[in-house]
This record gives sequence, structure tokens and C-alpha cells, in this order.
Amino acid sequence: MCADPPIHELHFSTEPDVDTVPGPASERLLARQREIDSSAVAYPRRVPIALEEARGATVRDVDGNTFLDFFGGIGVLNVGHSNPYVLEGVHEQLDRYTHTIDFPTQARVDLIEKLREIAPGGLAGASNVVFGGPSGSDAIEGSIKLAKHNTGRHGLLAFEGAYHGTTAGALSLTAGKTYKEGYAPLLPDVVHAPYPSDGDGGVDCDRALDAAQRKFENPYGGHESPAGIWVEPIQGEGGVVVPPAEFLQGLREIADDNDALLIVDEIQTGLGRTGEWFASDHFDVTPDAITMAKALGGSGLPIGAMLYHEKFDTWGPGGHVGTFRGNVPAMVGGLRAIEYIEEHDLLAHARTLGSAIRDRFHEIAADVPEIVDVRGKGLFVGVEFADEDGPSKEFVLAIQQRCYENGVLVWSAGRHGNVLRLIPPLVLTAEQADVGMDVICEAIRTTARDRRTD
Repeated sequence: MCADPPIHELHFSTEPDVDTVPGPASERLLARQREIDSSAVAYPRRVPIALEEARGATVRDVDGNTFLDFFGGIGVLNVGHSNPYVLEGVHEQLDRYTHTIDFPTQARVDLIEKLREIAPGGLAGASNVVFGGPSGSDAIEGSIKLAKHNTGRHGLLAFEGAYHGTTAGALSLTAGKTYKEGYAPLLPDVVHAPYPSDGDGGVDCDRALDAAQRKFENPYGGHESPAGIWVEPIQGEGGVVVPPAEFLQGLREIADDNDALLIVDEIQTGLGRTGEWFASDHFDVTPDAITMAKALGGSGLPIGAMLYHEKFDTWGPGGHVGTFRGNVPAMVGGLRAIEYIEEHDLLAHARTLGSAIRDRFHEIAADVPEIVDVRGKGLFVGVEFADEDGPSKEFVLAIQQRCYENGVLVWSAGRHGNVLRLIPPLVLTAEQADVGMDVICEAIRTTARDRRTD
């Protein structure tokens, strides 16, 4: 295998190059989109650009402005935009065939075998994979069916701060009230327990585990005992919240004691994002199942999947289906992305670069008291902001705007929108990280200074 090119050859440039943003061509496309596209469109409202092309950790808009991408399509593009090694395989596959439902293909079998090889803990070599719909929400829907089918129960347990998607079952597990407004009722007997956090309103690990246990064992709990526990090993939308190791370990024990499945949502944290193949590996826990999507398609091609222990493979033919469960170019893309990560040791790169980025934030925190926490693992980074009035979404929005104007794309997270979230491609170079962090740190300092003088 020769997964060329090396990461420093993937990008347009090391530095951003922006003039007026948004430029006139972007303005025209943005205006036309507002006229004819859905009012549900969200991202251009805060980052108003119209894209022309992208490479590695850089994107270029229709006006020729070049940005450093610290957002990566919400963690989709782990091996970068338009990675040549990935696209070579995808293009070859497109010329042969694209849609196979669930008939066997070499690409399908190879991807499943590779996922079984890199699976966390005791799932490695003892798991099966099911493909369904093309999104993370679809993978979550499949996991709900797996838990119900294997336990005979319909109750579900998730956590405060969770995001698992927006289809009906996944939305039932998602904790954010704004996502659910106008769509009730959803699935019955879905309950949420606290997720351990040091942040605003957080609880410690013991209290969180006690609350989860009571959802199973309280005879007057008011709902059916859950069929499974759905948990993000590191909460993404919730604010890049990293729990203590004993949290997932405790959930493993609770699930075992109550004949429930432990299902770990690796949709945002999987495929190398945190410096391990899966974030579960940081906590020495073997889930019963993990859900995947986002980076699984390699180059942004849509594909969702669930990997689960083979003992739970109790479905009959058609037990879980989806028309696009045979997206072969996405399977080729996923396999090639894994190979690229392996050949260029991007797991270690993510750990090293992520640590350096968090160190930069810790350095400026001494001068910016609004920074109340810096957290994450690998290239999954969160910085929480608060002022004298509490969590400050406005602080993060101002940082995001200044970064955009200076050529760096970032996003936010957190229950109050007050967490700066960085999820750049794993192919981001050390030089690009330094340049991007110069822009981000200056945006933080300027925002802090301006707010103090208002």
C-alpha cells in the first residue's frame, strides 16, 4: 500500500488568504439560496460563504478567498477535503458500479473486515456490521431496533446534553429541547440521566451513575426498564465534554447487571478523531454496539453503519434494511481513509497536534478569564467561555465572526452555545495549526478586550 500524497501536499496553502468576505459572488449565491432553499438551512447564516473547491484542511470560496478549515464538515472530513488517495478509489468504483443494496462486493467485505479489525476492546474480531440509511441518525435507528429486538423491552436511556440525530427515534434520544419543539410525541419511555461534567449545572461521576442505575432499578421509576444505554463517549454538541474513565466503565456494569445493551455513539468521535480509532478506546470499555457515520465515507460520501457484538446478531433476513445500504463508492472511500490514516500515523498526529492546540488555549487563559475550561482528546477540542453573567454564547459568536473574517472556519457547541468547538481534518499540519491558532487566539483576545471596554 502506498497511500500518497503526504499530508503537507494536500492543501492549497499553509495560511489563509482572504479579501472581502463575503465577496460579491458569494453574496449572489447566498441571496439565491435564501430565495429557493429551505428555511431550515443553518450554517450560512453564521458563516456566509459559497464554496468553490476544497483540499486537505483548506477551502476556497467562489470569490477566491482561501480559508483554513477547523470545522471539517462537522467532523466528516477526517482525511481532508478531496484526499487524492481516497478519491482515486472512489472514482474507479464510480466507473464500475455504485449501488448494490446488500449483495456482496469486495469493497463491502473489505470495509467490514477492516472495521472488525480496528473495533474497540472485545468487539475486535467478534463483531458484525450492518449498513442501513446514509446518516448517523439512521445508524442510531438501527441500534434502537437492535436493543429492542434482543431484550424484548422498549425503554431507552440517554443523557442530558446528548445529541444522537433528528429522525424520530434518534430525536427521542437527543436531549436538546429546541430540536424537539413541534415534533412531540416521540418514542415512549425514553429517559435522560445526567452526564458527568464540571461545567454549569454539572454533576460528578458517582451521582451520574447513581441516576442511571435508578432508571433501571427503581420499581417506582414511572417507566419501563431501558433496553439499552445510549451514550457519547465524549459529548459533541453538548460541548466536547470528556467524562471520567469510570463513567463508561460504570455504565458497562449497569448494562450487564440489567441485561441491557451499552451502545456508544461514535458518529462524531470515531475513525481517529480523538487520537484513537474510537473514543471508547480511551476508557478501556467494550460496548455492545457502536454507531458510525460522518467520517466513515472517507470523502464526505454518505454512509451510516453499526458495528455490534456477534452474539446480538439475532436478526432474520430483512431485520434491518435501507435502500442505500449498498453505497459502494462510500465503502471504498471509507476503507481508503482508514488506510491513509494508518500509513501516515494520523492517530499519533491527532494526539500530538490536539495537545499542542489545547496548550495554546491554556496559555492565553491566564490573560482571558472568560475561558473557564479547555478540554477534549486528539483533534476534538472544546473551549468554554463565561462572563460575569454566566455562559456566554455571544462571546463565542464574536470569536467565530472574527475568525471567519481572517480566514479560519470554526464552530460552536455546548448547552448554552458557549463552547468554541474545533474539529479540523486529521491532516491539518503543525504549521497550519500554528497559523490557525494565531488567528483564533487573537480573535479571543480582541473579543475579550472589546467587551471589557463596552
